[in-house]
Parts: sequence; C-alpha cells; structure tokens
Amino acid sequence: MRRLAAVIRAIGFATYKEWAAFRSHMAASLLVGPVLFLVQVFIWHAMFEGRDTINGLTYPQMLAYYGVATLIHYVSFDFADWNLQMLVRSGKFVTFALRPLPHWLFALSQKIGHRSLALWIEVLPVMALFIFVFGVNMKPAAPGWAVLSILLSFLMNFMINYCVGLTAFWLVRAEGVRRVFLLLKDVSAGVFVPLTFFPEVLQKLLLFLPFQYITYLPTRVYIGDYELAGIHLTIAQAVGLQAAAVAVTAAVMLLLYGAAMRRFTGVGV
Repeated sequence: MRRLAAVIRAIGFATYKEWAAFRSHMAASLLVGPVLFLVQVFIWHAMFEGRDTINGLTYPQMLAYYGVATLIHYVSFDFADWNLQMLVRSGKFVTFALRPLPHWLFALSQKIGHRSLALWIEVLPVMALFIFVFGVNMKPAAPGWAVLSILLSFLMNFMINYCVGLTAFWLVRAEGVRRVFLLLKDVSAGVFVPLTFFPEVLQKLLLFLPFQYITYLPTRVYIGDYELAGIHLTIAQAVGLQAAAVAVTAAVMLLLYGAAMRRFTGVGV
C-alpha cells in the first residue's frame, strides 16, 4: 500500500507540475464560471418574482445550488474519456498495457494532480467571487459530510467518464457516443436545473441512475437538504447512498476494464 501510494503521489505531482506550466488555460474558467452563474442570477430573480419558494427551494438556496454546483464541477472536472479514446485510436495505449500499473489507476492519479492545481487556480477564487461579489451563502450545512460527498463526486465522475472512454475498444469512432452521453450525463446530474424540476416519473428514474451522485446529491448535501422523487434523506443517509453507488460503479468500471484488456490483447494477437 505504501508503494502504491508513493506511485499515485509521484504521478499526481508530475501532472501538477506539468499543468502548472499552462495554468493560464485553467484561469480562463475564472471568467466562464461566473458569467454562467450571472445568467442564472438573472433567470431565477425573474422566476422568483412574487414567490417565496419554487419546488421547495428559496431564492438564496437556488443561488447557493448553482454556486455549489459550479464549484463541484471545478473539483470533479474530468477528461479521462477523451484521453483514453485518443490513446486507443492512436495506438499509444499499448505502452500502458505493458506497464505493471493499470491504466485506470494512472488516469486517476493524473486527475488528482490536475484537480489539486485547480483548487487554488479555479475553486478558491471563484468561491470568493460568489461570496463577496454575488453575496451567495457558500457555508456548508455540515462541512465534514460536504467534503466527503464532493470527494465521492470526484470519484464518480472519473469512473463514469472512464467507462465511456472504454467504449473505444469496441467502437472505431466513439466521439459521437461520447458527446451524446456526456450531454445526457449533465442533464441527469442536475447541472442545468435541479432534478426536482423534472416530472416525478423522470425523478424516479434518475434516482436509480449514477449521474445524480456527481452534482445534484453533493450539492444538496452541501446545502443541507436532500429530496428527490418525493424521498427525503438525512445528510448521512444521502452520503451513504452515494458511497454505495460509487462502490457499484467502481465494480462496473473494473469489469469493463478487464473485458477491454482481453479484447485489446485478442486483437493484438
């Protein structure tokens, strides 16, 4: 375990230093995130005119929802799907197949390093902007549970994207599948609107899909109130459900990875 931790730390640190040389690329999000949030402010200010709540959320809670969702996006941002598909299509994946470290662990280590850099380039500046410029209450209801839920969101987003990337072992051109899937993922995760705004039938379906655990659930945990499809959970219960979903998704990813490696070896032979 110590050796594995050292390997993960070394890969993460190397990725951190590599992206630090191009940190201006990340800094561009300091403009994109707040501008998109400002659009939400205008929309919901008009929607809440003469209303105290909409679908159980007050105006300050709605702003907090989008503020927290933006920060979670920065923390859990991932491009493992694109990177893996490029490696498979270019044939460079063979160099990783020969290494003793499975590629999914290498990719996860890279993400840890990449997002560690994003904490002080993207997350903290944007959070300060939301608090001091927009006046959004960004204080978590239960800091410990909120941090744990965001970490689980980090893992869930990586594993789902990595599973999408694994389709490249079966499809010649997986870019179209990737784009459609990622759009559906963002919609089902509650990135554009809280999932409680969907019809109840869809809410029940989304309850059993893994996408809500990327954005919607950790955002509601951060705010301190979880509800979907008429089901109310305490913060501890919501995080427990999220942890179970992450464990199931991890098992699925490992099964797909094993099948992809068998196919890769078979085609190579």
